[in-house]
Amino acid sequence: MTGRDIREILDRSGVTPSRKLGQNFLADPNLARWIVSQLDASADDAVVEVGPGTGSLTSHLVGMVRRLILVEFDERLAAALADRFRDRSDVEVHHADAARIDKRPWFAHRPLKFLGNLPYSSGGAILKNLLDAPHPFERAVVMLQKEVVDRLAAKPGSKDYGMLSLRTQVNWRVDPLRTVPPEAFHPRPAIDSTVAVLTPRTGLPPFDRRLFDELVRRGFAQRRKQLAKNLPHGTAWPEIAASLGVPVTARAEELSLDQWIALTRDCDRHPLKDVPQNDAELFDVVDADDRVIDRRPRGEVHAQGLLHRAVHVFVFNRHGELLLQKRSAYKDAHPGVWDSSVAGHLDAGEDYDHAAVRELDEEMGIRGDAAPEEIRRIAPSQATGWEHVRLYRAFHHGRVEFPAAEIESVMWMPPESIDAWTASRPGDFASGFIECWHMWRKCGIGTESGHSPIP
Repeated sequence: MTGRDIREILDRSGVTPSRKLGQNFLADPNLARWIVSQLDASADDAVVEVGPGTGSLTSHLVGMVRRLILVEFDERLAAALADRFRDRSDVEVHHADAARIDKRPWFAHRPLKFLGNLPYSSGGAILKNLLDAPHPFERAVVMLQKEVVDRLAAKPGSKDYGMLSLRTQVNWRVDPLRTVPPEAFHPRPAIDSTVAVLTPRTGLPPFDRRLFDELVRRGFAQRRKQLAKNLPHGTAWPEIAASLGVPVTARAEELSLDQWIALTRDCDRHPLKDVPQNDAELFDVVDADDRVIDRRPRGEVHAQGLLHRAVHVFVFNRHGELLLQKRSAYKDAHPGVWDSSVAGHLDAGEDYDHAAVRELDEEMGIRGDAAPEEIRRIAPSQATGWEHVRLYRAFHHGRVEFPAAEIESVMWMPPESIDAWTASRPGDFASGFIECWHMWRKCGIGTESGHSPIP
């Protein structure tokens, strides 16, 4: 799409490019084709494109991917795109602010990639909303002003290295590919842009992401000060600095991402931060009627497929959304997939009600709320991991605190979005959750408090 094509579309749409909105439209068709090629998109992929504008990048994706989701802030341009693609069932257009749009429904569209010629005025806010963890994307190609990409990709010790660098790099590897001059756009901006590829970062040790973010914020709040003076009171900085191999006088910008994560782990006071599971803990082995017949270690019970007991708790907020947890990659069963708000085994000699309360406390730090309500019982099967499961419902409207070794992240999700996601991507979930969710939906149980009969 050339500059002339873009001007014609803008004229027909009644749009005068706005500097306030950062509307600079890519007018180099060869560059547009190259940018799209960096997505490595296949026919099986879905793509979210933010800021499609006049469709310079869009035109190289239509018909090439399984689904194309366009998010355009300008109402007139969104209407023009919707009219242009009105006959295509594989293209959906949203007139929305990408800095605020709800990304949760997009998990159902995975495998999913992200593309954006992002406006200078709101690029950072868009990245925070859509690319912060948890997110549904497996690759992202973005074009932003050069100075922002320099900060995203900055290395420790450089002037560009700071909170934005670490908050991005903890989720993504950032690879700047190409500087784009002003003459590639209509109208021409006053500065250069940069195209960068972002790929998900993997292989990190378990750590509390919320604590990481707090420490980074504290560390860079007063950049010139030594880091020790910005850390929470009581932090054993001299010992931690020695373990990190940095001087006690170090400043925030001197620590690498790995060192910031190590600092976070050292500051984490959760008693289970390093314990994804304990193979030596004892479980009651039961028969088909849930009667105790033996007592064996966890590792032996799982290895031999012996019948045992577990609880699942569905926790809802005031909006009727279900809290999902993403299991740590270090779990021995169903690592790295999504699961019930709380799910855990009964200790030997423990009853189901006590286990539900204990697991709410241990896994999510939920205590003091109304006792969870038992609503269904599910017979053991391969899908449940040969567990007699009792499903509970609870309600919570505050923060949650979870052990990083067990849980990677959490997310509140509307039931309708869970329906779509489990239907399209059942492998994204632990099989026990799928069983519990199907039972939940089959029985028509609501997200409001109240007694539900147990069959």
